[in-house]
Amino acid sequence: MSKYSPDNIRNIVLCGHGGSGKTTLTDAFLNASGKVKRLASVDDGTSICDFDEEEKAHKYTIETSCVNFDWAGKHFDVFDSPGYPDFIGGAISAMGASDTAVIVVNATSGIEVNTRRVFAEAKKAGLGRIVVLSKMDGDNIEFDSLVESIKSVFGQEAALFNVPVGHGAQFSKVVDVLKATDADAEGALADPAELREALIESIVSVDDAAMERYFEGELPNDEEMAKLIAKGIKEESLIPIFCVSAKTGVGLAELLNGLASFALPSDVLPRSGKDAEGNEVEIKPDPEGPIVAQVFKTRIDPFVQKINYIRVFSGVLKTGANVPLIGSRKGFKIAQLFEVVANDLQPVDEAGPGMIVAVTKTDELKTCGTLGEIEMPAFSFPTPMVGLAAAPKNRGDEAKVSTALGKLAEEDPTFKVERNEQTKQMLITGMSELHLQVLQERLKRRDKVELETKEQKIPYRETIQQQAEGSYRHKKQSGGAGQFGEVHIRMYPFPGGTDPEEFATNKDRFPSMKEWKYFPENNFLWIDSVVGGTIPSNFMPAIDKGFKDRMESGVLAGYQVQDLCIEVHFGKYHPVDSNEQAFRTAAKGAFKETFMKARPALLEPIVNLDVTVPVDKVGDVNSDVVAARRGRPLGVEDAGGGYQTVKAEVPFAEVTTYSRALASMTGGQGSYTIEFSRYDVVPANIQQEIIAKAELKEDEE
Repeated sequence: MSKYSPDNIRNIVLCGHGGSGKTTLTDAFLNASGKVKRLASVDDGTSICDFDEEEKAHKYTIETSCVNFDWAGKHFDVFDSPGYPDFIGGAISAMGASDTAVIVVNATSGIEVNTRRVFAEAKKAGLGRIVVLSKMDGDNIEFDSLVESIKSVFGQEAALFNVPVGHGAQFSKVVDVLKATDADAEGALADPAELREALIESIVSVDDAAMERYFEGELPNDEEMAKLIAKGIKEESLIPIFCVSAKTGVGLAELLNGLASFALPSDVLPRSGKDAEGNEVEIKPDPEGPIVAQVFKTRIDPFVQKINYIRVFSGVLKTGANVPLIGSRKGFKIAQLFEVVANDLQPVDEAGPGMIVAVTKTDELKTCGTLGEIEMPAFSFPTPMVGLAAAPKNRGDEAKVSTALGKLAEEDPTFKVERNEQTKQMLITGMSELHLQVLQERLKRRDKVELETKEQKIPYRETIQQQAEGSYRHKKQSGGAGQFGEVHIRMYPFPGGTDPEEFATNKDRFPSMKEWKYFPENNFLWIDSVVGGTIPSNFMPAIDKGFKDRMESGVLAGYQVQDLCIEVHFGKYHPVDSNEQAFRTAAKGAFKETFMKARPALLEPIVNLDVTVPVDKVGDVNSDVVAARRGRPLGVEDAGGGYQTVKAEVPFAEVTTYSRALASMTGGQGSYTIEFSRYDVVPANIQQEIIAKAELKEDEE
């Protein structure tokens, strides 16, 4: 049997803005629980959780660390997640393995950019939420304003569970709102007695019987109170607030006791997955149940190679056992299970529901992958949109770079590597310029390779805006076997979202249609309407290849063509000189001639841009979006706490370096997300500039 029962396990992710004190708090947990004896510090590079060289150099968390310890009879698995939005993927994956999110707020700085983001992500993941006001030993803390801002942004269900006595150098203790006496409250920054009644009413309101007894004068005992608080957290009607200084230790034991008492146990939140037939299945945290476990993090270590971190939801994983693996016929053999404390792995024999373990040297496992026969849903990561064109700095490093970038992409789901066949560039895409910079540092240190990077080319597309007709004859008679092929076509606009079958089988449009094919990769519909054998059927595949050649290389400016339909309706051939190459060449010529008659246009990618900024910066952002970025505002939404979110549609070409502009406009107080929306026609003046540049480059080559 597993060492820990699910109801005694607390899986907790610490999240918040960078510099809020999450790592220092995690280190303090380990020290206070006796799991680690030495004192640790982020500032001097001795932190237990920030162990990578990049983290030590930058002095902030880059990827989530996992630690475990015991406190007050409970087993804790705590995830110290990155605090900057550039590394949000680590926080999201840790939430997938957690039951409670502890939102850490720097008492000096208040709610910052990423605090809002992680709170929203925790809500989306269905986690219980608890707020911790850290660094209460800091200066210039305006406690009342801080609490009001938390209630404004996170909701009125946020409630103080303890209050600090003093702040800064005078922060000496915390007072329990539910149990404080007048003597305890002397010097407190808020009066516990004034807070107590409202807090108790919030707690008992989650249960009708408890509320009825309360109004009859009967208070819940400590055990009942803890259960009611946990229920309120689960039902999102209660968000406890605790005060602490991890450096001085004031409030640390009280926070740990609170987490032990009512952070959600690992058997509370509902989980589900899909069986082999695709049916929704409830997953129960039963040691006797079927094995269901999910990989939530992958790390490549130069010494132990690949490490996969796993949360067990049902059944028991055992060292040496062979378990089913979604997507694999042969399953997966567990060579050894490990408990994790940052980069220290300790072997264990088994792990039951709720446990966090690691396995090593596992080519079969990937982040979000499921062990067992019930597939759990993948985590929802944001789409990375900040890209650079990359190439090896040193000749001969192509293979090493490819392997190294593959490792990074496997570790970080918000980092993508692809080769753009249109622009012929290798693109690395991440959450921000900082994200890509840090990953390049890791490449250099770990894999001993360096990249040369530059701004990526915008993946424009080409299309047509009206119907046209044209033909081309390819004839070659210069000694030896000749070449002859003639192709006549009609070209039609075919907008995205058009039903290809409905379009192709319209008898009014194509009365002689014999066959049609649809190619979704570039939304291309091909119609064969040739009658009377004017083009023998064995040459039609060559014509198809000719069209695709020209669509790949483009006509206007060398960009891929999309969103059109071509009908081949007539042609001529020669019984001796016609061959596949002749018709392929004729098809390319007919395509180019007809394309230029059909009001050709360049298309550009359009993205949805959401920018969250202080209220006084909304005008600046709106003006910048419209005047400088050819954007179309879609409205403004309240984000709480004096912030608003500006929504707009903007050409991707105008936001490839938006992080710099936004930081300049808002003094670093703004954040943004971009998601691909669609392709749209480039304005005529900009289109001419793009075409002119393409022609100039072609002349130079």
